[in-house]
Amino acid sequence: DPVTQAEVTNRLQKASRIPMLVSLDGEWGLSMRLSGTTRFPKNMMLGAIEDNALIEEYGKEVGRQCREMGIHINFAPDMDVNSNVDNPVIGLRSFGENPEAVSEKGIAYARGLENTGILSVSKHFPGHGDTSEDSHETLPVVRHNRARLDSVELLPFKRYIYDGFAGIMTGHLYVPALDKSHKPASFSKAVVTDLLQKELGFQGLCFTDALAMKGASTKKTDNPSVKALLAGNDILLAPAAPINDFTAVKEAIEEGVLDLEAIEAKCLKILRYKYIAGLNAYKPVETKGLSKRLNSPHAAWMAAKLNSEAI
Repeated sequence: DPVTQAEVTNRLQKASRIPMLVSLDGEWGLSMRLSGTTRFPKNMMLGAIEDNALIEEYGKEVGRQCREMGIHINFAPDMDVNSNVDNPVIGLRSFGENPEAVSEKGIAYARGLENTGILSVSKHFPGHGDTSEDSHETLPVVRHNRARLDSVELLPFKRYIYDGFAGIMTGHLYVPALDKSHKPASFSKAVVTDLLQKELGFQGLCFTDALAMKGASTKKTDNPSVKALLAGNDILLAPAAPINDFTAVKEAIEEGVLDLEAIEAKCLKILRYKYIAGLNAYKPVETKGLSKRLNSPHAAWMAAKLNSEAI
């Protein structure tokens, strides 16, 4: 619930020498993770709304609630184009099957979030929409050629990048047209560094999807965090064995597998985004009256308005 979460956040921030970025996996707001919060419609429902200005206002309201909770990053919007009816994991999380509509809705939501100072993170690059498998359980394959990827899967991400938003999450997907080495896109230098950062020009924060997912499982001899850093990611989410991974990363630096200057550049980039997120003027979450501030009349109106406009 929000108050318990806020108390945990305050305790961790107090213990931290440098204020920490707090992130939420809240594609449809706080209610995706916290009880007793406003239930907004999921993205498929929002995809039926014609007025994208309303989607932006919704993003602002989600951003406001994140700020009340001491959250700086929301892993949203989901910008997967849901073109496969057998998709077991995206479905309701996508704004739809039309790449242009997904772009417009996703960017409106991201703009709303970032206008309130919350960093948005679009996902799951290069596109998890046309899969019939779940990357939590296995490594899905996206078999399209580059021309099709450019016109469908990659289109929303390109628009998001060109509009200058903060973050992109790489998915645990095998995309042979981009890298034939059977690596997940999240561990592929060809995808993360060459395509996302160099070709498409993305300079923001690159997040992996959760490294504990089975789609990220690697051979026993390879460390997933080291592989994710070598690919070009900045922030590694939810490794299955954080202490082992921390040791493995330090060893990889000492052995010259990972370049220390590259790691320092990533640290500097993260510190810049901490500054952008306002952590240079950190204040603890005010828990008194928190639930009332979250569940405001405006929040209730916004949820009702989104539902009625979608219908």
